[in-house]
Amino acid sequence: MENVKALLRRAALAYYNGKPFMSDEEFDILAELHNFEEIGTTDGRFSHIYRLYSLQKVFDNELSTKNPFQTYKKTVIVSPKLDGAAVALTYLGGKLHRVLTRGDGRKGLDVTHLVKYLVPNEITVGVSKSLIQITGEIVAPKNIKNARNYAAGALNLKDEKEFQTRDLYFVAYNAEPFLADSFTDSMSRLKLSMGFNTVLDSDWNEYPQDGIVFRIDSNQDYINFGYTAHHPRGAYALKKRQDGVVTTLVDVIWNVGKSGVVSPVAILKPVEIDDAHISRATLHNMAYIEGLNLKIGCKVEVIRSGEIIPRIVRRVD
Repeated sequence: MENVKALLRRAALAYYNGKPFMSDEEFDILAELHNFEEIGTTDGRFSHIYRLYSLQKVFDNELSTKNPFQTYKKTVIVSPKLDGAAVALTYLGGKLHRVLTRGDGRKGLDVTHLVKYLVPNEITVGVSKSLIQITGEIVAPKNIKNARNYAAGALNLKDEKEFQTRDLYFVAYNAEPFLADSFTDSMSRLKLSMGFNTVLDSDWNEYPQDGIVFRIDSNQDYINFGYTAHHPRGAYALKKRQDGVVTTLVDVIWNVGKSGVVSPVAILKPVEIDDAHISRATLHNMAYIEGLNLKIGCKVEVIRSGEIIPRIVRRVD
């Protein structure tokens, strides 16, 4: 467990230095599994007014059996899932109070001094005495190499003038408390009354995307669907199942889990999958290794199962 906690400490430090090597979802899951609570001790972190949840992922080849809205008969809104850096804007009395990075979903870094150049610094229509949190994605054009990292890394710049030279854009996708009875009307108020661009204004094809978001339009129904520990049940991200990447199986080590179960872990020749550097993958158990006929030094195909945990799916002869 100490090795995992050391990994999480390195991941947290890398995240705040603008060089993440682990996705937010991976970090959240590992932190929960291993009772890692040090993520709230970094200087400059503040609590979000409303928690920033991840979205449940459903892949295109399993939609017929895993569609969360299969029996829901009312309106569901579709929007692009932009791939950049999520931030939460807090407005107090109509004025921009603070901007936080997503962080762990509960706390984030204060980046107000940078993001203030991308968003309205004052919103006056109907919120002169209220507190509102507007969440959205900071994105960079997809013609920029590693556009997602380019956007996320910009939030770690020390120089505000350098930040202003970056080709960045803010697109809102939520406001809490809700501004209207429906998601559609809430986004309309953000656009028409407050001056924000929203996910419903365009297909945003000029920016990187990693799926399509399906969200229940009725905000009351959305609330009634509830939440899991990680995501709202009233929305999900539809993603395309990606092909695996071929690399070499360098070694196999054995880890002891919290329950005492010993599990094999593959040590791989490092590869990049979806902007993540992968050097390890789960092997489940000895039967799994034997079933794939894995040998040290053989070529293997690796995927990020659920786009979170790397997994070997076959031997490549």
